[in-house]
Amino acid sequence: MISPFQILAKDPHSQARTGILYTRHGMVHTPVFMPVATQGSVKALTDEDLKNAGAECLLSNTYHLYLRPTTKLLKELGGLHRFMHWNGSILTDSGGFQVYSLPKFRKIKEEGVTFQSHHDGSRHLFTPENVIQFESEIGSDIWTMLDVCIHAKDPSKHDAREALNITKRWAQRAAAAYAQTVPEQHITQNPDGSFTVGNSLLFGIIQGSIFPDLRQEAALHMAGLPTHGYCIGGLSLGETLEQMNAAVSAVTENLPEGKPRYFMGLGTPVEMLNAIERGVDMFDCVWPTRVARNGMVMTSGGRLNIKNTEFRTQDIPLDPQCDCFTCRNYSRAYLCHLFRAQELTSHRLLSIHNIRFLIHLMERARQTIANGTFAAFKEEVIGNYLAK
Repeated sequence: MISPFQILAKDPHSQARTGILYTRHGMVHTPVFMPVATQGSVKALTDEDLKNAGAECLLSNTYHLYLRPTTKLLKELGGLHRFMHWNGSILTDSGGFQVYSLPKFRKIKEEGVTFQSHHDGSRHLFTPENVIQFESEIGSDIWTMLDVCIHAKDPSKHDAREALNITKRWAQRAAAAYAQTVPEQHITQNPDGSFTVGNSLLFGIIQGSIFPDLRQEAALHMAGLPTHGYCIGGLSLGETLEQMNAAVSAVTENLPEGKPRYFMGLGTPVEMLNAIERGVDMFDCVWPTRVARNGMVMTSGGRLNIKNTEFRTQDIPLDPQCDCFTCRNYSRAYLCHLFRAQELTSHRLLSIHNIRFLIHLMERARQTIANGTFAAFKEEVIGNYLAK
């Protein structure tokens, strides 16, 4: 299956690359960080905030949207893009991780997974087939397959094997369901190497926990299925950095080069740069907005907590090197005051900064990959980030 992914440059010293993923709603430049709009909204931010921060693609969640407001309603109202007033790209998570996180309320069988709603206790069934249907009703640009996720901290290899076996069988069913839902592929490559895309794309999820041999097996299996890209799932869940890096390498080294790789649920600078070095192209995470609501911000000089007393009198931006709306208009002193006074405006302004910080980090990564200085850039960022 042709993938509308154009590789523009490769780092000569690693597997890092920069490119463009084309969707029905435009171009997504990679490496990319995708803010998380779980329920059709990035917490505390508007679509205008996200556009001004440079966001090109958002992640929304099938599980949450299926339960509320329901995917049927979204379809009736013209899809998620119209519903949330967003004209960029949207990727939807299949909801497998959310179901995984409710162990007391779900049961996995060959047919699919049954679970109870965390809202009202009502019972529901997700299958590889109906998840594709739900994503079609949502109208997102990139659909992901239903998978079985297990905890990556001290997992049983037997459990990881069982989860992988089911995930592989479900992937085959999801690919067949996609082919029925989108029978004609409207993807054409233009003379300049760009693509024109008229349909939603399908990404397969690769499991295998922290075991490189299972990850390799999962990657090779997924590479044989008709997909437009690949997701690395089941990591950033408590494993060590060394385990994460080994699992990522086992995946990327066994995937075709011409399709994008997406690390699900990763949004911290050190881990993202390590993954980019190993050939990963896409990331998402709630972390930057979650920690912003607790007063933590990322800067080019390291992390800081705006509620600390030292910032009460500092009449300078959060980060003098940052071009975000917050840093262009407000001082550390004012933001410290807002947070200590429990003003909700602080959530918005700090979230804008953290989102822009990660998007700008990806912009700089793309530049340094293109000019061959990615390794030095990575070491500089990691040194600053770990300094505090």
